[in-house]
Amino acid sequence: MSRRADILIVGAGMAGASLAAAIGGRASVLLLEAEDQPGYHSTGRSAAFWSESYGGPAVQPLTTASGAFLRDGGFLKPRGGLHIAGRTGQGALDALAAELGSAVELQPIQAEALREKVPGLRPEWDRALFEPTCADIDVAALHAFYLAAARRAGAELLTGAEVVAAERRNGRWRVTTGAGQVEARILVNAAGAWADPVARLAGVRPLGVRPYRRTMVQLKVDPPADATLPLVIDALGRFYFKPEAGGRIWLSPHDETACEPSDCAAEEYDVALAVDRLEKAVGWKVERVERSWAGLRSFAPDRIPVYGFAPEVPDFFWFAGQGGFGIQTAPAAARLGAALLLGEEAELDPTPYLPGRL
Repeated sequence: MSRRADILIVGAGMAGASLAAAIGGRASVLLLEAEDQPGYHSTGRSAAFWSESYGGPAVQPLTTASGAFLRDGGFLKPRGGLHIAGRTGQGALDALAAELGSAVELQPIQAEALREKVPGLRPEWDRALFEPTCADIDVAALHAFYLAAARRAGAELLTGAEVVAAERRNGRWRVTTGAGQVEARILVNAAGAWADPVARLAGVRPLGVRPYRRTMVQLKVDPPADATLPLVIDALGRFYFKPEAGGRIWLSPHDETACEPSDCAAEEYDVALAVDRLEKAVGWKVERVERSWAGLRSFAPDRIPVYGFAPEVPDFFWFAGQGGFGIQTAPAAARLGAALLLGEEAELDPTPYLPGRL
């Protein structure tokens, strides 16, 4: 006998878990996860920072609207973010300030103060914008919170439940998974990198949501990284790094390599590129690469998240395309998604995110 619910959410990473929690018992929810544990792919491989400037003007309202929930819940730890540049990067700093300076606090930093914040920074990096609200985010705790909240609200989680077929018949979706058949009135596509494949299985026009690989590296450096270092971001988008426990550094070459949805891993070239870019920014000695990994970031063609019902197929709801900012926007995005699903008034204007734009 099929399991039945009002709303079926495909994907139990941060997107699906937060949406299930935001629905909060106002509808019965069945949460499907293809893996044996939720959050295995993008959610579990995050760089774990919250930055209001990250993702651009369309993402910033979601991030800012998520801040109070994350701070009050104890999920954020103050860090500060530093957007650095040399002479050739001044235009990028100016563009950032012009684009987001009215919505995000961005403070110009002179060379002397810059070196106090990042000891060892090479002299050619002599200008920056400081983002004081930037913070570390406890991704695992936030994901666990949403899964627990969803469970308390009555949502049921099925793991090992990869979707293999879906059809709409007599006003209901019938979905075949690795854990059996399930039915619901509304099918929510929160499948991250697999969003377009899930849409195709359901006979829905894909939106061009593409996954991209992002590399992260953990380094041991000398001198050990000060725990008070800010998140440091190259204004030209070539790297970012932040301190981690034990004087380590988490570093990314800010890569975006188009790939198929998969259990991806870091490539040796990208790891070497990350180290090379760090060494051109600071005078620290890289003693060793302790580990490396990669995660998938999924974008719609316009790089704006997609939230809302598919115009051409009844009761198919997109909750995807959240790039690398799905975690920092999770509270506000989930509230917006729940409002759209349940026909309630949304706190943010949903127009920029509706799938009909694509």
